[in-house]
Amino acid sequence: MSAMPDRIAAPLGFLQLGVLRPSIQRPREAVSSIRTRRRRVSRPSRLVSAVPVRLDQARAVGVAAAALLYAVFTSALACSPASAQSPIKIGFSMALTGGLSPNGRPALIAMKIWEEDVNARGGLLGRPVQLVYYDDQSNPTNVPGIYTKLLDVDKVDLVVGPYATNLVAPAMPVIMQRNLVFTGLYGFDVNSDFHYPRYFSFMPTGQDSRKALSQGFFEAAKSISPKPETVAIVAADAEFSRNAADGARANAQAAGLKIVYDKTYPPSTVDFTTILRAIRATNADVVYVASYPIDTVGMVRAAKELGLKAKQFGGSMVGLQTTSIKTQLGPLLNGIVTFDFWLPAPSMQFPGVLDLLKKYQAKVTGEGVDPLGYVMAPMAYAEMQVMGDAVEGTKSLDAGKLADYIHQHEFSTVAGKIAFAESGEWKTPRVLTVQFQHVKGNGLDQFRDTSAEVIVSPDIYKTGLAVLPWVEGP
Repeated sequence: MSAMPDRIAAPLGFLQLGVLRPSIQRPREAVSSIRTRRRRVSRPSRLVSAVPVRLDQARAVGVAAAALLYAVFTSALACSPASAQSPIKIGFSMALTGGLSPNGRPALIAMKIWEEDVNARGGLLGRPVQLVYYDDQSNPTNVPGIYTKLLDVDKVDLVVGPYATNLVAPAMPVIMQRNLVFTGLYGFDVNSDFHYPRYFSFMPTGQDSRKALSQGFFEAAKSISPKPETVAIVAADAEFSRNAADGARANAQAAGLKIVYDKTYPPSTVDFTTILRAIRATNADVVYVASYPIDTVGMVRAAKELGLKAKQFGGSMVGLQTTSIKTQLGPLLNGIVTFDFWLPAPSMQFPGVLDLLKKYQAKVTGEGVDPLGYVMAPMAYAEMQVMGDAVEGTKSLDAGKLADYIHQHEFSTVAGKIAFAESGEWKTPRVLTVQFQHVKGNGLDQFRDTSAEVIVSPDIYKTGLAVLPWVEGP
């Protein structure tokens, strides 16, 4: 890397050739002219006696001019913004189209807000930050090639992960071969298969991720009277939902529930009525679903159409955290118990988060993107905050130094305080268990606070009580 980027080197060359040299050459021209006139004079004269004075004056003017220009130029360099330096490139893929795009697009917007914010403060290490990203189309097979291109062609300095477990996992081998620091945005228990010491998860499920995601769901079931006895577990045949189902089985057994249905379905499934009919036939007291956004909508609609009479319905249903899906389903949500990661409860208004959301919501108006951004914006921004803080804390881009720093420090972010365990998971879990209550119509405003999406656990963030069984509805 050159000591000075092209956009600075060019003005410097102009100053040297176009300004500084003429300023320095003028005394030499004056000396030459004076010497010529001295040779033409045969006897002393006033001109001759004036030569030393004129020569000294010329030299003084030239030196002063050069010094002034040098001072102005070096001052300009010292005061130049981060944009005048070569950028620190941070590369990633993101689901901007496909089934995961309802969450991928808001994540990108939040990351770009961080880019704007950090550059307005002078960048990192005195250099601007530039995000380099590609659409992975929500397709895991696209991910390894994107990260290879980012590293080999785009020559990015740092990488962060894509969104979602199914896309974080296929990037891991590429990153591990390069021994780089890597993050996963809502990558659920990804590192349990890799044990990579430079991976850090941005999903607040803690060190026992699989159980933590559904622990609150099964705790809520204990409030049902009479006590439920059976549970049905259904999950998409994909990495996230399989991991979630593993935790659900453990939690169900700990709660003394008998598992009467336990199956997966292909991710390409579009008709969920057959699955729900089979579950209804078991007469399960509790129905736990681990699904992705499109599946979630299909499951909720099918359960309503078939009149499923479970005492509790919900689970690890991705999509119910997204505003567009909440407004799409409206009253069909009532009674569902699921998870979330951030809501505007007073206890969750961490420093900077409301300012971030204000910027986010202004940017997405009329763009067809999640208008609130609660689930994606804080965590995506926090992911970038941690990486940026590590760079500034180490004054380095060295992967080993960055990884050590992240392991050893607690970070204050818009998503709250974050500290990482050896596994790269959060030391302390912070999964919200929520229940939809009193949802009326499909309006947006009812989802701006926690009146329609009530936090039922953990106690520190709690805004209300679960109302179960579901058949009696809130």
